[in-house]
Amino acid sequence: MRIMKEKAISIVKKLNRAGFEAYLAGGFVRDLLLGKKPQDFDIATAARPEDIKKLFKKTVPVGKKFGVMVVVLNGDEFEVATFRGEAEYDGRRPQKVYYTTAIEDAFRRDFTINGLFYNPLKKEVIDFVGGKKDIKKKVIRFIGKGKDRVREDHLRILRAVRFKNVLSFKYALGLQKLLKKNASLLKKISAERIREELNKMLLSENRAAALKDLRKLKILKVILPEVAKMKGVKQPKIYHKEGDVFTHTLKVLENLPKNPSLELVWAALLHDVGKPETYKKFLGITVFRRHTEKSAEITEKILKRLRFSRKEVEDITWLVKNHMVFFNIFKMRKAKVARLFFDERFEDLLALYKADTLGTIPLKMKDYRAVEKFYHDFKKKMPPKLPKLVSGQDVIKMFKIKEGKEVGEILKKVEDKQLKGEIKTKKEAREYLKKLKSQKSNFKTIT
Repeated sequence: MRIMKEKAISIVKKLNRAGFEAYLAGGFVRDLLLGKKPQDFDIATAARPEDIKKLFKKTVPVGKKFGVMVVVLNGDEFEVATFRGEAEYDGRRPQKVYYTTAIEDAFRRDFTINGLFYNPLKKEVIDFVGGKKDIKKKVIRFIGKGKDRVREDHLRILRAVRFKNVLSFKYALGLQKLLKKNASLLKKISAERIREELNKMLLSENRAAALKDLRKLKILKVILPEVAKMKGVKQPKIYHKEGDVFTHTLKVLENLPKNPSLELVWAALLHDVGKPETYKKFLGITVFRRHTEKSAEITEKILKRLRFSRKEVEDITWLVKNHMVFFNIFKMRKAKVARLFFDERFEDLLALYKADTLGTIPLKMKDYRAVEKFYHDFKKKMPPKLPKLVSGQDVIKMFKIKEGKEVGEILKKVEDKQLKGEIKTKKEAREYLKKLKSQKSNFKTIT
């Protein structure tokens, strides 16, 4: 980060030498005042896109009509934006942009804590909007009239919740009421933008507090109605004295390990999302039959709606679908257990099981520790990665069958033997294939 900072300062200096006012802006200044390592190195300047292009060897016009250029220095990218004013918003972005002064540029930004500039040459913070005061008081406040900022870009409703919780700040007087009143506007925001804000909240250590705020402000039922339905869904007290499904989910989120993967945090949020739809009373006892399957089904729909990548959808859904697998793990076939342990997603699954256990009263850490020991004992006996002894082409050539489902079935048989420790070398694998071939009546050959 030190190198990034030095490069950003060099850009500011070069703009200054060319006669253009220039500052580090937004998140950099906020983090600097909070004593955190800056993650953003955006620059605001009086120079226009054409000036920036002339001054620097490599630039990319990522948002030229909005006065935004990317300057590339030794492979690192820095966003350099011309001071601008904005008008005629459509609820997402301005329809008109005009170049202006630093002070007007500051006032078109969202929150006071993001409207600050920093002059690295004078080591001076420039504050036109009262951001320094709000950082000191730990307050999230819109610049100017909050209703105007929300009308301009509805996503600022979510951003307010995100900044408040990620930074452990509080809302300015009247802000919660404004956010709650305008929550329905988020229906107009693209799924991708909502997903990115939710990702940042869930990856924060204060993810559970953020989720509480989303529900309290009536935002959750707009963007994640399936999760909002978990509130008030009672669970059998013998297993869940901590409370309803929503309360349990909050506790699971709180008990995730430090720096969890994106897949793990989403799986923790959605692992019981199917319980509201599977809630039933049987002989006076609350049951959630096949809730893991329903949760996986709903999870897949939510993730696709939010435009997650195919792999992210598959991995998160797999975690949700398998989060109860540990209850039968000691009764599973050896090959099935080994296949599970070798899965690249297993570490996240184990972390989900631990958080799920810690989020339940009474605690059953003894059960978790037994599974953990089982897994670590397995790792000591098996190689880090299962070696591939035969390929699909080997099977196609030997059996003279077409590529397809049958090839996969044969490979799975070989792998099962390998997982059981019955096949260890390529030679043994080929011998097993020959044995399977002798039973060719089980397979469809090409004639």
